[in-house]
Amino acid sequence: MKVIANTLRSGNVLEHEGRRFQVIKHELILPGKGNAFIALDMRDVMTGTKTNVRFRTGDSVERLQTDERDAQFLFSDDNLYTFMDNETFDQFSIDKEQLGDKVDFLMEGMKLRVNTVDGSPIGITLPTTVTLEVTEADPVVKGQTASASYKPAVLENGIRITVPPHIVTGTRVVVHTENREYMERAKD
Repeated sequence: MKVIANTLRSGNVLEHEGRRFQVIKHELILPGKGNAFIALDMRDVMTGTKTNVRFRTGDSVERLQTDERDAQFLFSDDNLYTFMDNETFDQFSIDKEQLGDKVDFLMEGMKLRVNTVDGSPIGITLPTTVTLEVTEADPVVKGQTASASYKPAVLENGIRITVPPHIVTGTRVVVHTENREYMERAKD
């Protein structure tokens, strides 16, 4: 379906110069002189190569329809991540390069959504939040107030985030997968 370039967002798939690309990053650029344009960082769905393209805000581009299927993450083997379709029980793999930094949150048995174009998997949509254990947390510095200060912590998957002072090693916390921020202490 034809859409105006300034409506494209991360995750959209489009056809450009006879190839299919997934938008990784989009940015509206307003130069001092001249017309505004959209700068897109895109990844070729088939080869995984990245490219940068600029469109004028009024240009029309061909956005492809993506479908989502419920799936479960099974395991990873080197750079391939294997999933199972929850309806057909078919297994399929997606390359680490195609998944990007979302692999940091993948845990065996995790239920998620797989994005497909014409039946071929092109990416995943993680749950909004995940619950992880804090494996390292700095001690509280005396005199810090809880409302103004956060301290660094490392989660069981190796991601570094900032947490409130009352969080200690071994605490389970809820983390937002999109912006990688602490949400709350897990209610176990």
